[in-house]
Order: sequence, then C-alpha cells, then structure tokens
Amino acid sequence: FGFAFKKDTNDTRESAAITVCRDLLAEQALISIYDPKVEPDKIYADLNIKKGSQDAKHPDHCIAAKDAYEAAEGSHAIAVLTEWDEFKDLDFERIFQSMLKPAFIFDGRNILDLENLKSIGFEVFGIGIGIGDSL
Repeated sequence: FGFAFKKDTNDTRESAAITVCRDLLAEQALISIYDPKVEPDKIYADLNIKKGSQDAKHPDHCIAAKDAYEAAEGSHAIAVLTEWDEFKDLDFERIFQSMLKPAFIFDGRNILDLENLKSIGFEVFGIGIGIGDSL
C-alpha cells in the first residue's frame, strides 16, 4: 500500500517503495501496488516495466491496483509503504477475508492499529518498533 515518497503527493523520487518493489520482483514475487495519487504508468516506469513488452524485466509480476481492496485480494502480505490517511480507515476484516492465510501486514509507517489487526487474525509487524515493544 502506497508508492509515493510521502502522503498527499504523487512524488515518487527517492521513495522506499521503489526499492522494496524492485527487491520483491528480483525474488520473483507477484506484487500488486495501490497508491491513491501515483498513476500506474509512473509506477511501471519507476520499476522499469514496459507493459506488453517482451524485454521488460517483470511485466507479468506487477499490477497497479485500482484500490487497496483489489491490491490485497489473494495476497499473502501487505506492506504499508506510504502513510496515506485512507489506509487507517480500511475495512481490514474484509481485507483479511480476501487474503491467503496466514495473512501478514508489515506497517512500515507505523500508522495502523496493530493490536486490532492481530485480533482480526493478521500476523503483524510494525517496522521501526523499538526493541522491547510488544505486539
């Protein structure tokens, strides 16, 4: 979830999401990306993917989803990479039901209620939570 460098912008320069997605693609992961302001063409360009091209590195491994629900459907994991406010208000019970199990959430921006997500059934990881902090 999220591809922009920061919320409320479509700026992807120096976005950590680019590195994360490139690394996942290098591992042959299938990824589905949703960002409310970054256009699919920009996502594909930043990842060096030319849709419909045989010479693209991973043309069939990356999808730009129309919303967070579509991005999560059938996935094993969600990585929150931009702190969009709308991610806090998603119906995570609906998302959990649509995912493969076990279902993981990696909150790279520490914006989600991890205890609530855990009670729904997610395996949760807050990136940057201090040593000794528990979930």
